[in-house]
Amino acid sequence: MEIITILAIALGLSLDSFAVSLTCGAVQSRIQFKQALKVAFILALFQGAFPLAGYYLGVSFSELVEPVDHWVALILLSMLGIRMIYGGISREEEEERKDITRPLILVIMGISTSIDAFVVGISLGFLDANIFLSAVLIGTITFLASMLAILLGKNFGERLGQGVEIAGGLILVLIGLKIVIEHTLFTVA
Repeated sequence: MEIITILAIALGLSLDSFAVSLTCGAVQSRIQFKQALKVAFILALFQGAFPLAGYYLGVSFSELVEPVDHWVALILLSMLGIRMIYGGISREEEEERKDITRPLILVIMGISTSIDAFVVGISLGFLDANIFLSAVLIGTITFLASMLAILLGKNFGERLGQGVEIAGGLILVLIGLKIVIEHTLFTVA
């Protein structure tokens, strides 16, 4: 498999992480560089690990995972999004609510944005691709995209103020809906 193809796959897989990172930067506009590194690293780690899991476990588990993967992503992203919307409306516990670097939040973001990478790993197995090179490139592209998105979101969030949290929550729910729609249309077609 050509390196250009793997890079294109990596770029495509990083888009959900980019959107979530943009929202994180906007919602937590005072995010520090160390916190941004943590978010980007976790998202990249999941994006790089899930193709490996798909490659090695995919044939066995693909029939179990594929019918529900999009619903899992929708539920996880919706939970985060609804919490952000509620927090934007209620204005309670502002600092704790805005801390997107809490371990549970990071794991939920990592899983929900990487489920499609598991399916890609299954495909890469059938194509006899270099899975380790693919995983490293997918993780690296995701890391870079996430860092850029957090920076852009931070600048965007500072300008918009408190209403950005509600918008960020809506964006997360919409990303979940996009995943379900794409999966449903792709499966039906």
